[in-house]
Amino acid sequence: MLDVVVASSYIWSGARPTRMLLMVLDAGQCKIRSWQFSDLSSLVRQADNPAIWRNVRDGFPSPYTDSDAERWLLHAASANPETNFAIAVNGEAVGGIGITLQADIHRVSAEMGYWLGEEYWGRGIMTCAVSAFAGYAFSTFALSRVFACVFEWNRASARVLEKSGFVLEARLRRSAVKAGRIIDEFQYALVR
Repeated sequence: MLDVVVASSYIWSGARPTRMLLMVLDAGQCKIRSWQFSDLSSLVRQADNPAIWRNVRDGFPSPYTDSDAERWLLHAASANPETNFAIAVNGEAVGGIGITLQADIHRVSAEMGYWLGEEYWGRGIMTCAVSAFAGYAFSTFALSRVFACVFEWNRASARVLEKSGFVLEARLRRSAVKAGRIIDEFQYALVR
């Protein structure tokens, strides 16, 4: 059973506060929670790193500026349903995790994406986050499958998925372009 807390809070939208529900999921070594506007400086500090950018899609800016963080925080706060969350350690946002719900005949699937600030790598934090968040996704949305793709060189991310119960389904040969190279991706999935 998941330990999820949903609390009421307020955000300022123009001159008026707007009520917003905040999700908090205890994942052991970290908490997965709604993004907050107070996360801006920690988001920029953790995300503005070429080592992070190398392992995520090109929609993730590099360099990562205050303006990029503001755009992301507004996007995350306005999403309905809320599908993108902060990974927090000791109250500070140090990474992100989310799903993209699929449509049409794939509506029972969601793609998971995640990243973690480099200073937090190698501590088991991401494995805890992915495991807990996959459970949350299955219990919150009508999903039968959650999948994730990792770049061919990102063995650490593949290991996170394997330790979280995901199974390698496919090697997508020459399916992506990153940093000017055509590369393979590995697709992992967890099914209900």
